[in-house]
Amino acid sequence: MPVKCLLVDDESPAIDLLKKHISALPDLEVKGACYSVMEAAEILKQQSIDLIFLDIQMPVLTGLDFLKSVKNLPKVILTTAYREYALDGYDLDIVDYLLKPISFERFFKAVERYYERTASQPPQAIEREQAPKSSHIYVNVNKKNHKIVFDSILYIESLKDYVRIHTTDKTLVVKSNIGAIATQLPSDQFLRVHRSFIVAIDKVTAYTALDVEIGSIEIPIGQTYRDVIQKLADS
Repeated sequence: MPVKCLLVDDESPAIDLLKKHISALPDLEVKGACYSVMEAAEILKQQSIDLIFLDIQMPVLTGLDFLKSVKNLPKVILTTAYREYALDGYDLDIVDYLLKPISFERFFKAVERYYERTASQPPQAIEREQAPKSSHIYVNVNKKNHKIVFDSILYIESLKDYVRIHTTDKTLVVKSNIGAIATQLPSDQFLRVHRSFIVAIDKVTAYTALDVEIGSIEIPIGQTYRDVIQKLADS
């Protein structure tokens, strides 16, 4: 049987994007979409739901308040534009959280985690290599979403509560942290080499046991990331 999904978000574009992602996976089915947690509560009374995609920032009652107040909820994947709010959800036993704008690859990982948590497999096993791969992400800078194509990224640098994304034609400073950005990048194209740096594997021009080079830029390899040397050698 398909996984029955309920989408809860007060923004139509966010619901439309989730519907698009779900339509790409034959083992998921949208059983309802609503714009408030009160609507969601009514739907849960009327039909069986397996998985809720729940926005945190909702009018009247937030997604986190809904999680805290309703017992015996189905599995929940949080969606949010604010990472700091998502972290609160882990105290409430959520499956995963998705940072907006949600890429298909990151959505797919969250669905995989749902299957792991429920100790089940989809009726037709989903193969990662068969899933459509995204070629880009969008990042928000000054209230504008900028498209960043993966192939254009050179490296990403952490600046406490911000990250600086260096590409072949521009540099963007984004309010986020490097861990959140890392979850949105394809692991076969990017490598975390330091707590403060992610590099594009195909842009590395040289490396030693202590650093990697991208053209004239030297990037340190962190003490706890020494295993990346083998990954670079195999790439």
